[in-house]
Amino acid sequence: MAFQRSLKSRTFIAVAALAVTAVALTTSGCAMNPFKRGPSAMSSSGGSDTAIGVNAFLWRASLDTLAFMPLASADPYGGIIITDWYSDPAAPTERFKATVYILDTRLRADGLNVTIHRQARAPNGEWQDAPTQANTAEAIENQILVRARQIRISGR
Repeated sequence: MAFQRSLKSRTFIAVAALAVTAVALTTSGCAMNPFKRGPSAMSSSGGSDTAIGVNAFLWRASLDTLAFMPLASADPYGGIIITDWYSDPAAPTERFKATVYILDTRLRADGLNVTIHRQARAPNGEWQDAPTQANTAEAIENQILVRARQIRISGR
């Protein structure tokens, strides 16, 4: 009986000490938030103060722009977004897949690279690689850049 009380007492003291330490670290500004550094997650200068390693405006804009496509993979630390294959209901014989590379922490046009893959359905029903129009990737890059500027201006 005394052993159980002693164990409960030690457990209570350990939990209380842990709680006091967590509160002290949080109130002193030492709490760890891997997605935020400093007073603002996004600076108005176009750079990113986030710890994700890439420009937060470009990251958010890329996700917003490609939201109609199913997401296969997103790596905020490496700045890579890969969608799964998407087929427009109006054109079921072709499908597209996008890969976005965010290359910089600054909001710049050369900090973004988009690759579009296209496949067409062959008569035998199999998907075969097909060329995309030359300006498709550039058009999506421009849409992402416009959206990134909108996010930056709105301050979200």
